[in-house]
Amino acid sequence: MWPMALALWRREWRLALRRRSDVLGVPVFFALVASLLPLALGPAPALLERLGPGLAWVAALLAAMLSLQQLFASDHRDGTLDLLLLAPQSLPLLVLVKALAHWTTSGLLLTGVAPLLALQFGLSLPVTGVLCLSLLIGTPLLSLIGAVGAALTVGLRGAGTLVTLLVLPLCVPVLVFGAGAAEAVQAGLDPTAHLSVLGALLLLGLAGCPWAAAQALRIANE
Repeated sequence: MWPMALALWRREWRLALRRRSDVLGVPVFFALVASLLPLALGPAPALLERLGPGLAWVAALLAAMLSLQQLFASDHRDGTLDLLLLAPQSLPLLVLVKALAHWTTSGLLLTGVAPLLALQFGLSLPVTGVLCLSLLIGTPLLSLIGAVGAALTVGLRGAGTLVTLLVLPLCVPVLVFGAGAAEAVQAGLDPTAHLSVLGALLLLGLAGCPWAAAQALRIANE
């Protein structure tokens, strides 16, 4: 079971290295959106600092949507998805490997870019630290939820739009508690409760999303 999971992980990374423009497009889009929002809101430092965590999380959520449609689409086109469905290994485990590989090439990059964007919002060091921690916990959950949406729409025309429409409402709790953790620090409160809920949601996602995505892939292949 594990050798195939490792082989799938290496394959996902090789494909990501070949599609560098797609991979780099996610953090670039994140930086562009987060940079344009202050221009629309005006140069008031207090306003930017107050809205910074929420705006950063909205930009991260929109950037994460960019690459979700490709999570299973290329496998569906080249027949790899059929091999995964026929493999004797656990399909939810293979889906989990693909979702985590997607996170390392999208959500992890977004987390790495976040401290630079926090500077333009004028966020303090503690707020920036909690913002990055919330992104580190929340972005894997975005990939897991996105895997379910991508599996439900694999092979459908206009799948990119459908994935966004399906996934965005499910990501609202991640957005609320992720931004809420940094906003709690701004207000002088303890962010532990928000981060704990975010961690609990991630555990639920790890347990349920790969299974749900695997079932969706089996139904889509019938």
